[in-house]
Order: sequence, then structure tokens, then C-alpha cells
Amino acid sequence: MSEINTYSVTIKVEEENLAVSMGSGSLCVLATPCVVALMENAAAALADKVLDNDELTTVGTMISIEHTSPTPLGAEVTATAVLKSVDGRMFNFEVFAEDKKGEIARGTHTRVSVKSEKFQMKADRKFDE
Repeated sequence: MSEINTYSVTIKVEEENLAVSMGSGSLCVLATPCVVALMENAAAALADKVLDNDELTTVGTMISIEHTSPTPLGAEVTATAVLKSVDGRMFNFEVFAEDKKGEIARGTHTRVSVKSEKFQMKADRKFDE
């Protein structure tokens, strides 16, 4: 796949990324919510590059992953998003994450393009009476 259809983000696992710190478990391993956020970050950055329009952004609407291997404190983790298709406003991604020992998670993610200002106003006014 061409370079524009793939984007990766790398982090070093810090204390705040651990399951015990995030409240998603009791162990000192990379938390699944952190893996999800990292994958979504890669997909969002890739979608923004594809959109190339300052008035538009994307919002996540679905993510489904399988987190299959633990990663300890201090390790580096790379999440990659691969754009599989664009259908109108819908962006469909394959996402995966790896540490130096191999794949730790894999799944799919969908984002939808929205007009940034309009979407933000809708959210800000959601509870106005």
C-alpha cells in the first residue's frame, strides 16, 4: 500500500499507560484503553492527511480490537493504521500495534468526516435549554 495509506505512532510505555494506573486492570502492563487510543490516534492523523481540508476533521464511530499480548513498563509500542477504503464520509481502517517482540493487538476502526465548527457547536449546545 502507498505511504499515504499508512500511518504509525510510537510511544514508550509510561506509568500513566499501565492498566493499574488507568483502572482497566490490576497489572503493570500496557492498558487496552491506551492501545485503543494509540490506534485511533494513528487513524485520525492518517484521515487528516487524506482529507487535506482545514474545515473538515474525522470522528471515531467504531473500533474493534483484540489485545493479545502484554507489554511492560518502559517498552516501545507502535500503532499503525492502514486506510482500507473511503465510502463517502466513511473512512475504514485496519489497525494493529506491535512491540519489539511482535504484534500485540489488531482490529478495525471507522471514522466519519465532519465539518469541524458545526460538529463542535452541536456538542457545545447539546444540553442548552
